Amino acid sequence: MELSVVGNGEFVTGFRLAGIRKIHEVSDENLESAVKEVIKDPEVGILVMHDDDFNKLPQNLRDKLNESVEPTVVTLGGTGQSSNLREKIKQSVGVDLWK
Repeated sequence: MELSVVGNGEFVTGFRLAGIRKIHEVSDENLESAVKEVIKDPEVGILVMHDDDFNKLPQNLRDKLNESVEPTVVTLGGTGQSSNLREKIKQSVGVDLWK
């Protein structure tokens, strides 16, 4: 399984420098199509997005991503409430690794 990152140039730069290969540098206009492309990719196990970008997606797509186990969607940063990484890992793995 691979990690994929979707976001603007500023957001994805650090992931690119860290060696992540599945980077989708997007603007607001192609955000939704890039996310749909990533969730169809069977190699992607974790999708990382900025919380503000996640909130720009249509409600039905956000609901689908929130319920998705594979890929597991992790949102970072933003002004809103970020996803709880512990809960996302528990959802994808099936056990709480911090216990």
